[in-house]
Amino acid sequence: MKFNTLKFTCFAVLFSCTVFSCKDLTELNINPNGVDPDNANPNLVLSTVLTETGKAFVNLGYQDIAGVMQHTQKDGWSGGHNDYDWGGSQSWAGYYDILRNNQYVYDRGVAIKSELHQGIALVVKSMMFGLITDLWGDAPYSAALKGAVGGAENTFPAYDSQEAIYTGILADLDKANTLLSKNATEYTATVGTADVYYQGAPAKWRKLANSLALRYYMRISAKKPDVAKAGIEKIVANATQYPIITAIADDAAMPFAGNSNDDSWPANAIYDASESNYRRIKMAATLVDRLLVLKDPRLGIWANKVKIQIVVDPALPKGTDKIEGNKRFLAPDKVAGKEYNTNEYVGLPTAMLGGPTYNLSPTAEQGANNPHVSWLSDIYRQAKGPLLKSRLMSAAEVRFILAEAALKGWAAGDAKTHYEAGIKASLDTWGVGSSYAAYIAGADAKFDGTLKQIIEQKWIASWTAAQEAWFDYRRTGFPELKTGNQSKRSVLPVRFYYMLDERNLNKTNAELAMSKLETTPYSTVDGKNSPWSKPWVIQGTGKPW
Repeated sequence: MKFNTLKFTCFAVLFSCTVFSCKDLTELNINPNGVDPDNANPNLVLSTVLTETGKAFVNLGYQDIAGVMQHTQKDGWSGGHNDYDWGGSQSWAGYYDILRNNQYVYDRGVAIKSELHQGIALVVKSMMFGLITDLWGDAPYSAALKGAVGGAENTFPAYDSQEAIYTGILADLDKANTLLSKNATEYTATVGTADVYYQGAPAKWRKLANSLALRYYMRISAKKPDVAKAGIEKIVANATQYPIITAIADDAAMPFAGNSNDDSWPANAIYDASESNYRRIKMAATLVDRLLVLKDPRLGIWANKVKIQIVVDPALPKGTDKIEGNKRFLAPDKVAGKEYNTNEYVGLPTAMLGGPTYNLSPTAEQGANNPHVSWLSDIYRQAKGPLLKSRLMSAAEVRFILAEAALKGWAAGDAKTHYEAGIKASLDTWGVGSSYAAYIAGADAKFDGTLKQIIEQKWIASWTAAQEAWFDYRRTGFPELKTGNQSKRSVLPVRFYYMLDERNLNKTNAELAMSKLETTPYSTVDGKNSPWSKPWVIQGTGKPW
Protein backbone atom coordinates (compact mmCIF):
# COMPACT_ATOMS: atom_id res chain seq x y z
CA MET A 1 0.00 0.00 0.00
CA LYS A 2 2.78 2.44 0.87
CA PHE A 3 4.55 1.67 -2.40
CA ASN A 4 1.38 2.25 -4.45
CA THR A 5 0.72 5.55 -2.68
CA LEU A 6 4.28 6.71 -3.33
CA LYS A 7 4.05 5.58 -6.96
CA PHE A 8 0.81 7.54 -7.42
CA THR A 9 2.29 10.66 -5.82
CA CYS A 10 5.36 10.57 -8.03
CA PHE A 11 3.17 10.03 -11.12
CA ALA A 12 0.99 12.99 -10.15
CA VAL A 13 4.03 15.24 -9.79
CA LEU A 14 5.49 14.14 -13.09
CA PHE A 15 2.12 14.60 -14.80
CA SER A 16 1.75 18.10 -13.48
CA CYS A 17 5.29 18.96 -14.54
CA THR A 18 4.62 17.64 -18.04
CA VAL A 19 1.35 19.48 -18.49
CA PHE A 20 2.40 22.76 -16.85
CA SER A 21 6.09 22.72 -17.92
CA CYS A 22 7.82 22.88 -14.51
CA LYS A 23 11.34 24.21 -14.94
CA ASP A 24 12.80 22.66 -11.78
CA LEU A 25 11.30 19.89 -9.67
CA THR A 26 12.98 21.35 -6.54
CA GLU A 27 10.79 24.44 -6.79
CA LEU A 28 7.93 22.32 -5.49
CA ASN A 29 9.73 22.12 -2.12
CA ILE A 30 10.00 25.89 -1.65
CA ASN A 31 7.41 27.58 0.53
CA PRO A 32 6.78 30.98 -1.05
CA ASN A 33 5.50 32.30 2.28
CA GLY A 34 8.35 30.90 4.38
CA VAL A 35 11.87 32.03 5.24
CA ASP A 36 14.86 30.14 3.89
CA PRO A 37 17.16 29.56 6.88
CA ASP A 38 20.17 29.54 4.55
CA ASN A 39 19.48 33.11 3.50
CA ALA A 40 17.46 34.59 6.35
CA ASN A 41 18.35 37.82 8.07
CA PRO A 42 19.81 36.80 11.48
CA ASN A 43 17.84 39.61 13.12
CA LEU A 44 14.73 37.46 12.72
CA VAL A 45 16.22 35.04 15.24
CA LEU A 46 18.32 37.45 17.29
CA SER A 47 15.29 39.13 18.85
CA THR A 48 14.04 35.76 20.13
CA VAL A 49 17.49 34.83 21.43
CA LEU A 50 17.75 38.04 23.43
CA THR A 51 14.23 38.00 24.85
CA GLU A 52 14.46 34.33 25.84
CA THR A 53 17.86 34.96 27.46
CA GLY A 54 16.41 37.85 29.45
CA LYS A 55 13.50 35.72 30.58
CA ALA A 56 15.79 32.84 31.54
CA PHE A 57 17.81 35.07 33.87
CA VAL A 58 14.90 36.82 35.55
CA ASN A 59 12.99 33.56 36.00
CA LEU A 60 15.87 32.40 38.17
CA GLY A 61 16.65 35.65 39.95
CA TYR A 62 13.07 36.60 40.78
CA GLN A 63 11.76 33.11 41.39
CA ASP A 64 13.33 30.15 43.20
CA ILE A 65 16.88 31.49 43.54
CA ALA A 66 15.39 34.59 45.19
CA GLY A 67 14.10 32.10 47.74
CA VAL A 68 17.47 30.42 48.18
CA MET A 69 19.16 33.80 48.68
CA GLN A 70 16.35 34.97 50.97
CA HIS A 71 15.25 38.00 49.00
CA THR A 72 11.76 36.53 49.03
CA GLN A 73 9.82 33.64 50.52
CA LYS A 74 6.48 32.14 49.51
CA ASP A 75 3.53 31.49 51.78
CA GLY A 76 1.90 29.03 49.41
CA TRP A 77 3.21 26.21 47.18
CA SER A 78 6.63 27.03 48.50
CA GLY A 79 8.72 23.84 48.41
CA GLY A 80 11.07 24.73 45.59
CA HIS A 81 11.31 28.36 46.61
CA ASN A 82 11.75 28.19 50.37
CA ASP A 83 12.92 24.65 51.04
CA TYR A 84 15.10 23.69 47.99
CA ASP A 85 12.77 20.78 47.29
CA TRP A 86 13.76 20.53 43.62
CA GLY A 87 12.65 16.98 42.90
CA GLY A 88 15.97 15.48 41.90
CA SER A 89 15.95 16.71 38.30
CA GLN A 90 16.33 20.21 36.83
CA SER A 91 16.28 20.79 33.10
CA TRP A 92 18.70 22.83 31.05
CA ALA A 93 16.81 22.09 27.81
CA GLY A 94 15.49 25.64 27.49
CA TYR A 95 18.98 27.08 27.86
CA TYR A 96 20.34 24.86 25.11
CA ASP A 97 17.38 25.86 22.90
CA ILE A 98 18.55 29.47 23.26
CA LEU A 99 22.12 28.44 22.47
CA ARG A 100 21.08 26.59 19.30
CA ASN A 101 19.24 29.65 18.01
CA ASN A 102 22.16 31.83 19.05
CA GLN A 103 24.54 29.56 17.11
CA TYR A 104 22.39 30.19 14.04
CA VAL A 105 22.81 33.94 14.55
CA TYR A 106 26.57 33.49 14.81
CA ASP A 107 26.79 31.25 11.74
CA ARG A 108 24.69 33.64 9.68
CA GLY A 109 26.92 36.47 10.92
CA VAL A 110 29.92 34.59 9.56
CA ALA A 111 28.13 33.88 6.27
CA ILE A 112 27.20 37.53 5.68
CA LYS A 113 30.51 38.78 7.12
CA SER A 114 28.77 40.67 9.93
CA GLU A 115 31.20 41.09 12.80
CA LEU A 116 28.45 42.81 14.81
CA HIS A 117 26.23 39.71 14.78
CA GLN A 118 29.21 37.50 15.55
CA GLY A 119 30.26 39.64 18.50
CA ILE A 120 26.77 39.82 19.99
CA ALA A 121 26.30 36.08 19.56
CA LEU A 122 29.58 35.35 21.35
CA VAL A 123 28.50 37.51 24.30
CA VAL A 124 25.15 35.70 24.53
CA LYS A 125 26.90 32.34 24.18
CA SER A 126 29.16 33.28 27.08
CA MET A 127 26.25 34.34 29.28
CA MET A 128 24.24 31.20 28.61
CA PHE A 129 27.08 28.69 28.92
CA GLY A 130 28.22 30.64 31.98
CA LEU A 131 24.78 30.19 33.49
CA ILE A 132 24.72 26.47 32.69
CA THR A 133 28.11 25.72 34.22
CA ASP A 134 27.39 28.00 37.19
CA LEU A 135 24.20 26.08 37.90
CA TRP A 136 25.24 22.50 37.19
CA GLY A 137 29.03 22.21 36.91
CA ASP A 138 30.45 20.13 34.05
CA ALA A 139 28.22 20.28 30.95
CA PRO A 140 28.21 19.69 27.18
CA TYR A 141 30.14 22.62 25.70
CA SER A 142 32.67 21.98 22.94
CA ALA A 143 30.60 19.06 21.58
CA ALA A 144 27.23 20.73 22.19
CA LEU A 145 24.87 22.20 19.56
CA LYS A 146 25.97 19.71 16.90
CA GLY A 147 23.06 17.28 16.96
CA ALA A 148 22.13 18.06 13.35
CA VAL A 149 25.56 16.87 12.22
CA GLY A 150 24.75 13.37 13.42
CA GLY A 151 26.96 10.72 14.88
CA ALA A 152 27.03 9.37 18.41
CA GLU A 153 29.59 11.93 19.60
CA ASN A 154 27.23 14.77 18.63
CA THR A 155 23.98 13.11 19.64
CA PHE A 156 25.38 12.15 23.03
CA PRO A 157 27.93 14.91 23.65
CA ALA A 158 30.73 14.62 26.17
CA TYR A 159 30.71 16.99 29.12
CA ASP A 160 33.49 19.57 29.34
CA SER A 161 34.93 20.27 32.75
CA GLN A 162 33.71 23.38 34.52
CA GLU A 163 37.26 24.72 34.37
CA ALA A 164 37.38 24.24 30.58
CA ILE A 165 34.01 25.96 30.12
CA TYR A 166 35.08 29.04 32.07
CA THR A 167 38.31 29.11 30.04
CA GLY A 168 36.33 28.92 26.79
CA ILE A 169 33.94 31.65 27.93
CA LEU A 170 36.79 34.03 28.70
CA ALA A 171 38.36 33.33 25.31
CA ASP A 172 35.05 34.02 23.54
CA LEU A 173 34.58 37.27 25.43
CA ASP A 174 38.05 38.41 24.45
CA LYS A 175 37.22 37.62 20.82
CA ALA A 176 33.93 39.50 21.15
CA ASN A 177 35.79 42.54 22.49
CA THR A 178 37.75 42.66 19.23
CA LEU A 179 34.74 42.03 16.98
CA LEU A 180 32.79 44.80 18.68
CA SER A 181 35.59 47.38 18.69
CA LYS A 182 34.57 49.32 15.57
CA ASN A 183 32.39 52.40 15.36
CA ALA A 184 28.76 51.64 14.58
CA THR A 185 29.03 53.12 11.07
CA GLU A 186 31.84 50.71 10.15
CA TYR A 187 29.70 47.56 10.37
CA THR A 188 28.22 46.16 7.19
CA ALA A 189 25.04 44.99 8.91
CA THR A 190 22.85 46.41 11.65
CA VAL A 191 20.62 44.82 14.28
CA GLY A 192 18.37 47.76 15.13
CA THR A 193 15.17 47.00 17.02
CA ALA A 194 15.98 43.28 17.13
CA ASP A 195 18.40 44.21 19.91
CA VAL A 196 16.16 44.69 22.93
CA TYR A 197 19.16 45.37 25.18
CA TYR A 198 21.18 48.03 23.39
CA GLN A 199 19.37 48.83 20.12
CA GLY A 200 22.38 47.74 18.11
CA ALA A 201 25.05 49.85 19.82
CA PRO A 202 28.32 47.89 19.44
CA ALA A 203 30.11 50.03 22.06
CA LYS A 204 27.64 48.94 24.73
CA TRP A 205 27.88 45.29 23.74
CA ARG A 206 31.65 45.61 23.97
CA LYS A 207 31.36 46.96 27.51
CA LEU A 208 29.10 44.05 28.38
CA ALA A 209 31.64 41.56 27.00
CA ASN A 210 34.45 42.92 29.16
CA SER A 211 32.23 43.29 32.23
CA LEU A 212 31.22 39.65 31.90
CA ALA A 213 34.91 38.78 31.72
CA LEU A 214 35.36 40.50 35.08
CA ARG A 215 32.49 38.40 36.44
CA TYR A 216 34.00 35.11 35.30
CA TYR A 217 37.55 36.00 36.33
CA MET A 218 36.21 36.66 39.81
CA ARG A 219 34.17 33.46 39.64
CA ILE A 220 37.35 31.37 39.30
CA SER A 221 39.46 33.52 41.63
CA ALA A 222 39.59 30.96 44.44
CA LYS A 223 40.69 28.17 42.10
CA LYS A 224 42.91 30.08 39.67
CA PRO A 225 43.91 33.28 41.48
CA ASP A 226 46.84 34.07 39.19
CA VAL A 227 44.65 33.83 36.08
CA ALA A 228 41.91 35.90 37.70
CA LYS A 229 44.33 38.56 38.91
CA ALA A 230 46.05 38.89 35.53
CA GLY A 231 42.74 39.01 33.67
CA ILE A 232 41.13 41.66 35.85
CA GLU A 233 44.28 43.77 35.96
CA LYS A 234 44.56 43.58 32.17
CA ILE A 235 41.05 44.94 31.75
CA VAL A 236 41.35 47.65 34.39
CA ALA A 237 44.72 48.84 33.07
CA ASN A 238 43.46 49.66 29.58
CA ALA A 239 40.02 51.24 29.52
CA THR A 240 40.38 52.10 25.83
CA GLN A 241 41.05 48.54 24.76
CA TYR A 242 38.77 46.98 27.39
CA PRO A 243 35.89 49.36 28.17
CA ILE A 244 33.51 48.19 30.91
CA ILE A 245 30.09 49.13 32.29
CA THR A 246 30.52 51.96 34.78
CA ALA A 247 27.27 53.88 34.21
CA ILE A 248 23.74 52.54 34.68
CA ALA A 249 22.88 53.77 31.18
CA ASP A 250 25.06 50.91 29.92
CA ASP A 251 23.49 48.19 32.09
CA ALA A 252 22.37 45.07 30.26
CA ALA A 253 18.72 45.27 31.27
CA MET A 254 15.80 43.99 29.19
CA PRO A 255 12.41 45.68 29.53
CA PHE A 256 9.17 43.74 29.09
CA ALA A 257 6.68 44.39 26.31
CA GLY A 258 3.63 43.44 28.40
CA ASN A 259 1.51 42.35 25.43
CA SER A 260 0.86 38.85 26.80
CA ASN A 261 1.82 36.81 29.79
CA ASP A 262 4.73 35.36 27.81
CA ASP A 263 6.40 38.74 27.28
CA SER A 264 5.50 40.26 30.65
CA TRP A 265 7.08 40.49 34.07
CA PRO A 266 6.89 37.04 35.70
CA ALA A 267 4.16 36.49 38.29
CA ASN A 268 2.38 39.66 37.27
CA ALA A 269 -1.26 40.20 38.25
CA ILE A 270 -2.41 41.54 34.88
CA TYR A 271 -2.64 38.22 33.05
CA ASP A 272 -3.28 36.20 36.22
CA ALA A 273 -6.78 37.27 37.25
CA SER A 274 -6.50 35.44 40.57
CA GLU A 275 -3.23 37.22 41.42
CA SER A 276 -2.16 33.89 42.88
CA ASN A 277 1.45 34.03 41.72
CA TYR A 278 1.89 37.62 42.82
CA ARG A 279 0.17 37.12 46.19
CA ARG A 280 2.21 34.18 47.37
CA ILE A 281 5.61 35.88 46.89
CA LYS A 282 6.44 37.87 50.02
CA MET A 283 9.54 39.72 51.14
CA ALA A 284 11.95 37.55 53.13
CA ALA A 285 12.66 38.50 56.72
CA THR A 286 16.41 38.17 56.09
CA LEU A 287 16.41 40.95 53.52
CA VAL A 288 13.75 43.13 55.15
CA ASP A 289 15.46 43.11 58.55
CA ARG A 290 18.83 43.99 57.05
CA LEU A 291 17.38 46.83 54.99
CA LEU A 292 15.64 48.20 58.08
CA VAL A 293 18.93 48.25 59.99
CA LEU A 294 20.60 50.03 57.07
CA LYS A 295 17.68 52.46 56.69
CA ASP A 296 17.82 51.45 53.06
CA PRO A 297 15.52 53.48 50.79
CA ARG A 298 15.27 50.61 48.31
CA LEU A 299 12.98 48.75 50.71
CA GLY A 300 10.13 51.14 49.97
CA ILE A 301 10.60 50.60 46.24
CA TRP A 302 10.63 46.81 46.42
CA ALA A 303 8.03 46.17 49.13
CA ASN A 304 4.80 47.50 50.51
CA LYS A 305 4.33 48.23 54.18
CA VAL A 306 2.09 45.75 55.94
CA LYS A 307 -1.56 46.52 55.29
CA ILE A 308 -2.35 46.30 58.99
CA GLN A 309 0.40 46.89 61.53
CA ILE A 310 0.46 44.92 64.79
CA VAL A 311 0.37 47.04 67.95
CA VAL A 312 0.66 45.34 71.33
CA ASP A 313 -0.36 47.79 74.06
CA PRO A 314 -0.06 46.83 77.76
CA ALA A 315 -2.61 49.52 78.58
CA LEU A 316 -5.38 47.73 76.70
CA PRO A 317 -7.95 45.66 78.62
CA LYS A 318 -7.35 41.95 78.70
CA GLY A 319 -8.70 40.15 75.65
CA THR A 320 -8.55 43.21 73.38
CA ASP A 321 -8.12 42.42 69.68
CA LYS A 322 -9.43 45.17 67.44
CA ILE A 323 -8.61 46.82 64.13
CA GLU A 324 -8.74 50.57 63.81
CA GLY A 325 -7.63 52.06 60.52
CA ASN A 326 -4.45 50.31 59.41
CA LYS A 327 -3.51 49.02 62.86
CA ARG A 328 -4.50 45.96 64.84
CA PHE A 329 -4.43 46.61 68.58
CA LEU A 330 -3.87 43.64 70.88
CA ALA A 331 -3.61 43.22 74.60
CA PRO A 332 -0.52 41.30 75.82
CA ASP A 333 -2.56 38.25 76.78
CA LYS A 334 -3.67 37.83 73.14
CA VAL A 335 -0.07 37.36 71.98
CA ALA A 336 1.34 35.46 74.94
CA GLY A 337 3.63 32.68 73.68
CA LYS A 338 3.16 33.70 70.05
CA GLU A 339 5.67 35.08 67.59
CA TYR A 340 4.80 38.48 66.22
CA ASN A 341 6.40 41.48 64.54
CA THR A 342 5.28 45.08 65.04
CA ASN A 343 7.33 46.73 62.27
CA GLU A 344 5.84 48.56 59.29
CA TYR A 345 7.76 46.20 57.00
CA VAL A 346 7.62 42.52 57.90
CA GLY A 347 9.23 39.67 55.99
CA LEU A 348 8.55 35.94 56.09
CA PRO A 349 11.18 33.91 57.99
CA THR A 350 13.17 31.39 55.98
CA ALA A 351 11.51 28.03 55.24
CA MET A 352 9.23 28.30 58.23
CA LEU A 353 6.48 25.87 59.12
CA GLY A 354 3.12 27.52 58.64
CA GLY A 355 4.09 30.47 56.49
CA PRO A 356 0.50 31.45 55.72
CA THR A 357 -0.21 31.93 59.45
CA TYR A 358 2.83 34.05 60.23
CA ASN A 359 2.53 37.18 62.35
CA LEU A 360 -0.96 36.45 63.65
CA SER A 361 -2.48 36.14 60.20
CA PRO A 362 -6.27 35.86 60.39
CA THR A 363 -6.27 33.03 57.85
CA ALA A 364 -4.15 29.96 57.21
CA GLU A 365 -5.05 29.76 53.53
CA GLN A 366 -2.02 29.36 51.24
CA GLY A 367 -1.15 32.52 49.38
CA ALA A 368 -3.94 34.34 51.16
CA ASN A 369 -4.33 38.00 51.92
CA ASN A 370 -2.14 38.13 55.03
CA PRO A 371 -2.33 41.78 56.07
CA HIS A 372 0.51 41.53 58.59
CA VAL A 373 3.34 40.62 56.17
CA SER A 374 4.90 42.86 53.53
CA TRP A 375 3.79 42.11 50.02
CA LEU A 376 5.96 43.02 47.09
CA SER A 377 5.53 46.54 45.77
CA ASP A 378 2.56 47.17 43.50
CA ILE A 379 4.97 47.66 40.59
CA TYR A 380 5.37 43.88 40.58
CA ARG A 381 1.68 43.45 39.88
CA GLN A 382 2.22 45.06 36.50
CA ALA A 383 3.09 43.42 33.19
CA LYS A 384 5.66 46.08 32.35
CA GLY A 385 7.13 49.26 33.76
CA PRO A 386 10.27 51.39 33.87
CA LEU A 387 11.73 49.40 36.78
CA LEU A 388 10.59 45.98 35.56
CA LYS A 389 13.61 44.68 33.71
CA SER A 390 15.62 41.52 33.47
CA ARG A 391 18.98 42.69 34.81
CA LEU A 392 21.78 40.64 33.28
CA MET A 393 24.79 42.82 34.13
CA SER A 394 24.98 46.16 35.87
CA ALA A 395 27.35 48.98 36.74
CA ALA A 396 26.72 48.12 40.40
CA GLU A 397 27.93 44.54 39.90
CA VAL A 398 31.03 45.73 38.05
CA ARG A 399 31.90 48.15 40.83
CA PHE A 400 31.51 45.51 43.52
CA ILE A 401 33.71 43.11 41.53
CA LEU A 402 36.40 45.77 41.31
CA ALA A 403 36.02 46.57 45.01
CA GLU A 404 36.64 42.92 45.83
CA ALA A 405 39.61 42.76 43.46
CA ALA A 406 41.13 45.88 45.02
CA LEU A 407 40.56 44.42 48.49
CA LYS A 408 42.62 41.42 47.41
CA GLY A 409 45.49 43.79 46.62
CA TRP A 410 45.11 43.53 42.86
CA ALA A 411 45.72 46.57 40.66
CA ALA A 412 42.03 47.40 40.28
CA GLY A 413 41.77 50.84 41.87
CA ASP A 414 40.57 51.79 45.33
CA ALA A 415 38.25 49.35 47.11
CA LYS A 416 36.36 52.07 49.01
CA THR A 417 35.79 54.12 45.86
CA HIS A 418 34.41 51.13 43.95
CA TYR A 419 32.28 50.01 46.89
CA GLU A 420 30.66 53.41 47.22
CA ALA A 421 30.18 53.70 43.47
CA GLY A 422 28.45 50.31 43.48
CA ILE A 423 25.98 51.44 46.12
CA LYS A 424 25.39 54.73 44.29
CA ALA A 425 24.73 52.89 41.02
CA SER A 426 22.17 50.62 42.67
CA LEU A 427 20.39 53.48 44.42
CA ASP A 428 20.28 55.43 41.15
CA THR A 429 18.92 52.39 39.33
CA TRP A 430 15.95 52.22 41.69
CA GLY A 431 15.32 55.96 41.69
CA VAL A 432 16.54 56.74 45.21
CA GLY A 433 19.96 58.17 44.42
CA SER A 434 19.16 61.34 46.34
CA SER A 435 19.46 59.27 49.55
CA TYR A 436 23.03 58.25 48.81
CA ALA A 437 24.88 60.76 51.02
CA ALA A 438 22.83 59.93 54.10
CA TYR A 439 22.93 56.22 53.37
CA ILE A 440 26.69 55.91 52.93
CA ALA A 441 27.26 57.90 56.12
CA GLY A 442 25.30 55.34 58.13
CA ALA A 443 27.27 53.22 60.55
CA ASP A 444 26.37 49.96 58.83
CA ALA A 445 26.91 51.15 55.25
CA LYS A 446 30.10 53.15 55.77
CA PHE A 447 32.99 51.20 54.25
CA ASP A 448 34.72 49.01 56.79
CA GLY A 449 37.24 47.33 54.49
CA THR A 450 35.76 43.81 54.69
CA LEU A 451 34.76 41.36 52.00
CA LYS A 452 31.66 40.57 54.04
CA GLN A 453 30.37 44.12 53.63
CA ILE A 454 31.14 44.28 49.90
CA ILE A 455 29.34 41.01 49.20
CA GLU A 456 26.42 41.94 51.42
CA GLN A 457 25.85 45.14 49.48
CA LYS A 458 26.26 43.21 46.23
CA TRP A 459 23.63 40.76 47.50
CA ILE A 460 21.22 43.62 48.17
CA ALA A 461 21.91 45.17 44.76
CA SER A 462 21.20 41.82 43.07
CA TRP A 463 17.46 42.13 43.82
CA THR A 464 15.57 40.29 41.01
CA ALA A 465 18.93 38.87 39.85
CA ALA A 466 19.53 36.63 42.86
CA GLN A 467 21.32 33.94 40.88
CA GLU A 468 24.44 36.13 40.85
CA ALA A 469 24.23 36.53 44.62
CA TRP A 470 23.99 32.73 44.89
CA PHE A 471 27.20 32.24 42.93
CA ASP A 472 28.93 34.84 45.10
CA TYR A 473 27.65 33.19 48.27
CA ARG A 474 28.93 29.86 47.04
CA ARG A 475 32.52 31.09 46.67
CA THR A 476 32.67 33.51 49.63
CA GLY A 477 30.18 32.29 52.23
CA PHE A 478 28.61 35.76 52.32
CA PRO A 479 26.09 36.90 53.26
CA GLU A 480 25.96 34.52 56.20
CA LEU A 481 22.58 32.95 55.54
CA LYS A 482 20.88 30.38 57.74
CA THR A 483 18.34 27.79 56.66
CA GLY A 484 14.88 27.37 58.17
CA ASN A 485 12.93 24.62 59.90
CA GLN A 486 11.50 23.19 56.67
CA SER A 487 14.70 23.41 54.61
CA LYS A 488 15.64 20.17 52.90
CA ARG A 489 19.13 20.38 54.44
CA SER A 490 20.70 22.39 57.24
CA VAL A 491 22.84 24.41 54.80
CA LEU A 492 22.11 26.18 51.52
CA PRO A 493 22.55 24.22 48.26
CA VAL A 494 25.35 25.04 45.81
CA ARG A 495 24.20 23.61 42.47
CA PHE A 496 21.32 22.07 40.50
CA TYR A 497 20.58 18.39 39.96
CA TYR A 498 21.49 16.97 36.55
CA MET A 499 18.26 16.33 34.68
CA LEU A 500 16.74 12.86 34.43
CA ASP A 501 16.75 12.78 30.61
CA GLU A 502 20.51 13.31 30.55
CA ARG A 503 21.05 10.65 33.17
CA ASN A 504 19.02 8.21 31.08
CA LEU A 505 19.86 9.11 27.48
CA ASN A 506 23.42 10.40 27.85
CA LYS A 507 24.19 8.11 30.75
CA THR A 508 27.92 7.51 30.28
CA ASN A 509 28.81 11.18 29.99
CA ALA A 510 26.42 12.27 32.73
CA GLU A 511 27.78 9.68 35.14
CA LEU A 512 31.35 10.76 34.41
CA ALA A 513 30.40 14.36 35.20
CA MET A 514 28.68 13.30 38.41
CA SER A 515 31.71 11.29 39.47
CA LYS A 516 33.78 14.48 39.51
CA LEU A 517 31.49 16.22 41.99
CA GLU A 518 32.76 16.38 45.56
CA THR A 519 30.39 14.73 48.00
CA THR A 520 29.77 16.37 51.35
CA PRO A 521 28.03 15.35 54.57
CA TYR A 522 24.91 17.06 53.22
CA SER A 523 24.84 15.21 49.89
CA THR A 524 25.01 11.61 51.08
CA VAL A 525 21.23 11.14 50.92
CA ASP A 526 21.19 12.08 47.22
CA GLY A 527 24.47 10.55 46.13
CA LYS A 528 26.86 12.37 43.80
CA ASN A 529 24.13 14.19 41.86
CA SER A 530 23.13 16.47 44.70
CA PRO A 531 22.64 20.20 45.17
CA TRP A 532 24.92 19.77 48.18
CA SER A 533 27.77 18.17 46.20
CA LYS A 534 30.47 20.68 45.29
CA PRO A 535 31.42 21.42 41.66
CA TRP A 536 35.00 22.18 40.66
CA VAL A 537 34.74 25.93 41.22
CA ILE A 538 34.44 25.53 45.02
CA GLN A 539 36.15 22.20 45.60
CA GLY A 540 38.90 22.52 48.18
CA THR A 541 37.96 26.10 49.08
CA GLY A 542 36.08 25.37 52.29
CA LYS A 543 33.27 27.56 50.99
CA PRO A 544 30.49 28.31 51.56
CA TRP A 545 30.30 25.78 54.35
